[in-house]
Amino acid sequence: MTSASNYVLTVACASTRGIVAAISGFLADKGCNITDSAQFDDRETGRFFMRVTFTSEEGVTAQTLRSEFEAVAKPFAMDWTLGAAHEKTKVIIMVSRFGHCLNDLLYRSRIGALPIEIVAVISNHMDYQKVVVNQDIPYYCIKVTKENKPQAEAQLLQVVEDSGAELIVLARYMQVLSDALCKKMSGRIINIHHSFLPSFKGANPYKQAYERGVKLIGATSHYVTADLDEGPIIEQDIIRVTHAQSADDYVSLGRDVEAQVLARAIHAHIHHRVFMNGNKTVVFPPSPGSYASERMG
Repeated sequence: MTSASNYVLTVACASTRGIVAAISGFLADKGCNITDSAQFDDRETGRFFMRVTFTSEEGVTAQTLRSEFEAVAKPFAMDWTLGAAHEKTKVIIMVSRFGHCLNDLLYRSRIGALPIEIVAVISNHMDYQKVVVNQDIPYYCIKVTKENKPQAEAQLLQVVEDSGAELIVLARYMQVLSDALCKKMSGRIINIHHSFLPSFKGANPYKQAYERGVKLIGATSHYVTADLDEGPIIEQDIIRVTHAQSADDYVSLGRDVEAQVLARAIHAHIHHRVFMNGNKTVVFPPSPGSYASERMG
């Protein structure tokens, strides 16, 4: 079986009886073999979520399956996607002056640990132009001021359209996106920030944490919404610090955990393991074999 015959189906709809039977019956009728399945029934919201990976017989295309699955989805009013499991997601990375997350994503992409196609890097500074163009990735410097913000975001959206980008990653991009842009790209912008918010806002949050004797520092990756840094959370992690460490240690350790959390959030998103559920997310764990199986097939 070739990798082209591996597919992933995601479903979100109102919870009711018969959903799993309808999906599994459809796949069986089409000669497909389910390789992994995860589901969650949220009794609080009345929503049902499911992710299925499966293989198909030779000659059965995603287009054919999508066309025929519509008859299954319609009675349940499903929000659903179906596509090849190993297609690389086209990603735009946005960065300002802190490059640790950008460099980490460039490396993970280059070695295949994160199966994405970085189609552009956008910044409001020129700091990382050489690093990016040396890897044959287009680099756009779009300066942002209070006066030109609408024009700057129009340029950004043009790059999105021209490149066919499916996801924007804010890798420590320090400009606030407009409400209009957040709504237009809803569910397609991922951000990373330190987990001190809202306790330590503004400049030098790690210094503030050090001065307050914080014992745990961490990072949060979330979808971007019009509510600043309050979008649905995808991934979080922490690391312990002690009184013997300096403020500079806090910064160094914080950058490490930020890079790891952002990469894990992107990994979950591109493998269709994340579902929006109001102000929260449903995040299914990686398929058997963890990251390697999802990457290599």
